Amino acid sequence: MRIFIKNMVCNRCIAAVENIFSSSEIKTSSVILGEVETESDIPAENMQRIEEKLLETGFERIMDSAHQLAEKIKNLIIIKVSELDIDENFLLSEFLSSKLHKDYSALSKTFSQNENITLEQFFILQKIEKVKELLLYNEFNLTEIAGKLGYKSVQYLSSQFRNITGFTPTEFKKLKEHNRKSLDNL
Repeated sequence: MRIFIKNMVCNRCIAAVENIFSSSEIKTSSVILGEVETESDIPAENMQRIEEKLLETGFERIMDSAHQLAEKIKNLIIIKVSELDIDENFLLSEFLSSKLHKDYSALSKTFSQNENITLEQFFILQKIEKVKELLLYNEFNLTEIAGKLGYKSVQYLSSQFRNITGFTPTEFKKLKEHNRKSLDNL
């Protein structure tokens, strides 16, 4: 049985969901971002308890196919940004179409209708949150960050960062409060 789950955005989320199913004595064959595959069907009363535990932990079962598709798109974008391997010629449309085997305009429309944000805006917000993280960790300089996230120049990254946050990357680093957002709240 395949179950789709909203708000799974990291490895800790996968572990938390695995724990919910394990503590409910439901055997899973795989747990990935946004999806759980169980070895057998789950009786309705057990499913209701699992859904309650998921809600208590900040997750939610997704029943309709449009929401499931939007969640798959979000997870693909989150993973792509976290890999820090976005070429400056990267095209979100080609990436998503090839991964999901659907026309980009249909993906974009479904995503916008379900998330109240465009695909491009979501992708930019993900990249900006990753920039914030990398700035705080001091692992890479701004030129390296720009290269890893597909920006054609540091100036473009800085401009986009300022438009979203209201600060330049340098100003952001100097702030005492960094106002990072959790990925499931973007």
